[in-house]
Amino acid sequence: MSKPSTIKRTSDEWVFDVIIYAVAAIIILIVLYPLIFIVSASFSDPARVLNGEVWLLPKSVTLDAYTNILHNDKIWIGYRNTIFYTIVGTVINIIMTILAAYPLSRPDLPGRNTIMVFITLTMFFSGGLIPTYLLVKDLGMVDTMWALIVPGAIATYNLIVMRTYFQSSIPWELQEAAHIDGCSNWRLLLSIILPLSKPILAVMVLFYAVGHWNSFFNALIYIRNENLHPLQLVLREILLISQSDAVDGSIGLEDKILLAESIKYAVIIVSSLPVLLMYPFVQRHFVKGVMIGSIKG
Repeated sequence: MSKPSTIKRTSDEWVFDVIIYAVAAIIILIVLYPLIFIVSASFSDPARVLNGEVWLLPKSVTLDAYTNILHNDKIWIGYRNTIFYTIVGTVINIIMTILAAYPLSRPDLPGRNTIMVFITLTMFFSGGLIPTYLLVKDLGMVDTMWALIVPGAIATYNLIVMRTYFQSSIPWELQEAAHIDGCSNWRLLLSIILPLSKPILAVMVLFYAVGHWNSFFNALIYIRNENLHPLQLVLREILLISQSDAVDGSIGLEDKILLAESIKYAVIIVSSLPVLLMYPFVQRHFVKGVMIGSIKG
């Protein structure tokens, strides 16, 4: 039996591979270096960070920044609020998106294409900040948690992605067969559609949860009560006000500045860690969800 012949690669193909790997390596370094620097700076002596001595590895390792964070009530209040906003907001987002996307995916819904045209228009045209604020104010949601959850209950892009998944991945014949067997619409949705939609649900949870976790602009506009501030708004205040309120007032001004510099990096790590931990659990669904969004339906 003759051995299978191996395909010889041309010099052009080798050059192309080298270029691709080189570009990929450069992109990885560009993306990873800021993350590595922030982690190193959060554990380093702030004086050495300000002097530009920290490039890759920590210098004069210290945990003072994390110690101050653990004793800072604003950080923990912001953490608590953000976790609450993320969980409650994501649950509402998923429920509302499913209830809108599934009917719009069914070919037996009269006028569904017209409805989708009006929904899609909201991606390009909105009422603007002032009308939106007046609406939220008239609804009595200013300075409440609902101002951060209700106005963004459905994201148009996510709705289109989920509708496309229902159309392209779940055969309409399967739904018709379920109806013939006496399955109601609610039973069909809960017992057949949702169990077959775990990939898109995982992607939607990631999209919505990350959006809630990183959101600060709505809180900046609608929330005045510091006890309702999300973590990102607390982080913004720390970055802009140089953290005078985050440290003990008995220490000197120079020590405040140095410790504030270290706290800045430590807070970034603390605020980003939950999202980084959540991503690996939905990574295998992420690419599929993005590809679904690219299908025209």
